[in-house]
Amino acid sequence: MRSVTSSRRPRPRTRTRALLALTATAAALATTVGAGASPALADEAAVNRYVALGDSYASAAGVPDQTDSTCARSSRNYPALVNAALAPAAHKDVTCGGATTVHLTSSQHASVPPQLDALSADTDLVTLTVGGNDIGFANIIVRCVSLGLFNMSGSPCKTSYTWTGTDRLAQTINATAPKIAAAIEGIRQRAPQARILVTGYPAILPDDGTNCPSVVSIAKGDAPWLRDTHKRLNSMIATQAAAHGAVYVDTYTTSIGHDACKPAGTRWVEPLSTNAAAPFHPNAAGERAMADAVLATLD
Repeated sequence: MRSVTSSRRPRPRTRTRALLALTATAAALATTVGAGASPALADEAAVNRYVALGDSYASAAGVPDQTDSTCARSSRNYPALVNAALAPAAHKDVTCGGATTVHLTSSQHASVPPQLDALSADTDLVTLTVGGNDIGFANIIVRCVSLGLFNMSGSPCKTSYTWTGTDRLAQTINATAPKIAAAIEGIRQRAPQARILVTGYPAILPDDGTNCPSVVSIAKGDAPWLRDTHKRLNSMIATQAAAHGAVYVDTYTTSIGHDACKPAGTRWVEPLSTNAAAPFHPNAAGERAMADAVLATLD
């Protein structure tokens, strides 16, 4: 990977091109966010009806082949791979790019009913990936990448969220906890017999807190703060899952070393410039890894 000196400032033309790319990224993130499935697990209890709920990390935004343009849903998303491995009698995938916890109980689009409508009393397995959009994932990415263009050696994004002396993203994560709790309870009400698996989010940036300015303009001082923010979100989701009778699926630990800074073929999450998935979203290998984490939890 080619490195650049952190003190080097982008030329105006480079900044313009990058900002245009960010504009396109913001639009993609606002509407979102040949892999084989793992073999069926012989010692698992048979699954009768599996329902997948969640946002673009579950729908696999931008991963070929997209089967639902409204919801940015791919035929290679992790619910499809889990379904192929478990072969339940019935399966419903209502994951949708851009979904928040609000869209579990209210329509996201005119043609997209509330996700919890997919549940029924005979549903016995539910996967849920949600929370990233509740804390403003798209806005965080666009802000941090934009500010990094002008101050790659500092921590401009962290400063913009903490200048009052309070970390506003930490506050937002705390405020999202009751929403995750309500989501799990809503699932339980509609599918009282279901095993509920709530996934975290895989690593976007290197776990060691470094940045990769030649790949994405996240400032040196912002990278470790963003990593810690990411882990705080996952920790909150895990806590709420445990408190409300669901099982947390850790998709972060196995993704260490497969972040967006890594080269194609190694990374599971894509950088800004990509055609393998939506920017800063799991590619096909990342979706397969998420499916493997879910299946391992059921083992």
